[in-house]
This record gives sequence, C-alpha cells and structure tokens, in this order.
Amino acid sequence: MYAIVDIETTGGHASANGITEIAIYLFDGREVTQHYQTLVNPGVPIPYYIESLTGITNSMVAEAPPFEAVAPLIHELLHDKIFVAHNVNFDYSFVKHHLAAAGLDLQCKKLCTVRLGRKIFPGLPSYSLGNLCRHLEIPINGRHRAGGDAEATTKLFSLLLQHDKEKAIAGALKAGSKEQFLPPNLQPEVVKQLPEVPGVYYFHDLKGKVVYVGKAKDLKKRVNSHFTGHSASRQRQNFLRTVCNITYQETGTDLMACILESVEIKRLWPAFNAAQKRVEFRYGFYLFEDQEGYLRLVIEKKRKFSHPVHAFNLLIDGHRLLRALIRQFELCPRLCFLQKGGGTCAGKTAATCHGACEKLEAPEAYNERVKAAIAFLQEQQPSVVILDKGRNTGEQSCILMEKGRFYGMGYVPVHLQTTDAELLRPHLTQYPENEIIISLLRPYAGAGQQLASSQK
Repeated sequence: MYAIVDIETTGGHASANGITEIAIYLFDGREVTQHYQTLVNPGVPIPYYIESLTGITNSMVAEAPPFEAVAPLIHELLHDKIFVAHNVNFDYSFVKHHLAAAGLDLQCKKLCTVRLGRKIFPGLPSYSLGNLCRHLEIPINGRHRAGGDAEATTKLFSLLLQHDKEKAIAGALKAGSKEQFLPPNLQPEVVKQLPEVPGVYYFHDLKGKVVYVGKAKDLKKRVNSHFTGHSASRQRQNFLRTVCNITYQETGTDLMACILESVEIKRLWPAFNAAQKRVEFRYGFYLFEDQEGYLRLVIEKKRKFSHPVHAFNLLIDGHRLLRALIRQFELCPRLCFLQKGGGTCAGKTAATCHGACEKLEAPEAYNERVKAAIAFLQEQQPSVVILDKGRNTGEQSCILMEKGRFYGMGYVPVHLQTTDAELLRPHLTQYPENEIIISLLRPYAGAGQQLASSQK
C-alpha cells in the first residue's frame, strides 16, 4: 500500500517552520482506497510570499487544528505504508519531524516521483511536478495546494507503475538500496560508480558549480554517508535540493586527500563547507628595503597571498626568535622594530648594533648580515619527502616540503627510489600552502632534519 503525500509549509526546512496543509492518498496500485486532507495551524506566521504562492492565508489556518492534534491520525495512515511524494525527502523530513515533536516515530520506505520520473520517462527537459504533469497530460486541480498536488502525484505515480518496464520501483524499494535517501536531482549511477579508494569528492549544483568539497579514505562509503538520516535543518534541506552531480579525484593516500581537500576548499570556497574557511591569524617575518637602502625585518600578521620569510603561530615566539637573530647576527633592534622612540639604541649597549640606525654603517654591510640571518632561518627549517603507495602498482605517491614550506605533491614511478628534491620536482604539482597543510606535515619533519623520507 502506498501513501502519496503532499504538504504546504511556511518555509523550506522543518526545524523552524510549520505545516499549513497536508493531503494523503492511500493507493493500492490500482485505485485510491482512502483520502485525507486538512489545513493545519502552523503555530508561526505564514510569510507573504508563501501566501501568494499557495493561497493559504493566516486567517484560513487560524481555526485549523495544530499538527499535534491530527498527528495520531496521520501516523496511523502512514506508519505501515510506502511514503510517496514528489521530492520525497522534503515532505518526509517535515512529517517525520513534526510527528516526532508529537511523540510519534515514523519509519517508512520512501519513493520519489522526481527520481522515478527521470528513470521511467527519461529525456524530459524538466521534472518539476507542473512540467511533468503537463507533459503527461495530467490535470492539476489546485496547484501548490496539498490536495491538488497530492491528487496529481497519485495519477503520476499510477502512470509510473504502468510504464515501469525496467522495474525501477522495485529496485528503489529493494533491501539495501540507498536510492530513496539520495537527493532528487542526483542520479544513483553517479554514486554507484564511485571507487572505494582515498580521494577528494566534489558536489555540484545544477549549473555545475562546486558547492561542497570533502575528503575520504573510501570515496563511496563517505559520499553515501552524506545522504543518510533525516535532519530537518535548513542547511541539510538546501543541500539535498542543490546537489545534482558528484565528481572526484583519487589520491594514493588519506594524507594526500587531506591536503588536496584543504587546497580545494580555499580555492573554490564552496557554499556548504564551513570548516577551513576561517581567517588564519598566523604571523610572519616580512622583509623590505627602506628608503635609505637598509633591509628591515618586521613581524606582521600573515596576509592572504603574502609570503613571509618565516611563519609562526604565536607573537611571543616571533619576538623571542627575532631577539635571538639580533644577538647572533648583530642586527639593529630599531631596524627590526623591536625598539621605538628616542634614546640610545639598545643594540649598541648589547654590542649588536654597528650604527646602521644612525647611518654610521653602510647599507651593504648591514644587509649582508640580514641576508645571513634569513639564510640561517631557512636552513633550520625541515625538508621532508613522504613516499607512500600510489593509485596503482606502477607508481608511488610523493609529498615534498622544503625548508618548512609545502612545495607540492604528485606521483612518481615506483622504481624512482630517491629523496632528491631535484629529481622529484618534475613529477609533482605545486600547490599553495596554508596552516592546515603545514600542521598535517609537521609530524613528519623531525627537528633539525635536512631531508628525510617516511615510508608509511
């Protein structure tokens, strides 16, 4: 027995919106055996644009029963049926959420007439209820009202049953089928063809724009996990309505997938990604030449698209390191912005300033010591090559970090057993680094290492 359902609501997600009307047609595959329809007082105001769309006004629902009053009857009608709707996840999420609020649990198999329409009547320009019914010459008596849309969906479902030569309905109901959980505009074949390997996946909207990027140890398993559950939140409902296609990049290892995910989130800035979008407030040493020709080191917040000569997380760490460089390379505290105002340069007292701040030392001589300090900093930064399994038996994955900076990653022939960066670079793709990537690679770079290899 099928329960064909349509609802009208005050908004697009159940957690903050109410149902204003519900219609249920019980259908045995041949005829309608029972019909139920009622207006519902949603308990919240109906927005004007919703009134304009449905024709249901606040005055019409003022005397209607609240959902909890009709919930027992609705649950009785639905609980042992197959729940059918046009874009079923939307209607099901609302009904299940509001039944749960009334203390009733709904567990049904589901069928989506959008998905079934794409399979049984392929090649149509649109699968909205109005366009699909127009193409199949199904009249709708009361568009955007629960009764009219549910009646039309019942007639549509009857035609789908009659023309289901490939047993699409039976396949969607089969035990273990994930199809009933998928977004209405996503073809199940797209998910089925995903490999069970590490990689990065991309969810696309109808226009092909990437709206979400994720990483996985197992692409198929991780992607499927996005579509389980019945969250009634705005974000999830918008997400399910938006996803129309999935693409992916296979990576040899989970570490490579983590790095690529971070790169792609910052490159594409997808609408449904929340993590890794925060501003990174790391600090760095920046080098510039002043009007007198002296090279000057200054501590600044790390800016987007800027390239400090050295980066660090805590300001106190930067001050500590810069003071050590001043002592070791006899730099001027004033020219490094650690001393402000008048008075004798503290570097003179400590015998580290040769008078550059008072132009007593030529810029060329002072700048040589600044360059030596920078070279020392860079030499202290670890370089690491991480070789691991590739995407197939003929290759191995390779990640390269040089002097504390992420260079890139890629795949090298399995016979190329080397940690020589010069030989590896031609095989690698350069990527921009960020704080997330550096934190991922830092455990592989032991203190004082000049070049290392890790075979995981």
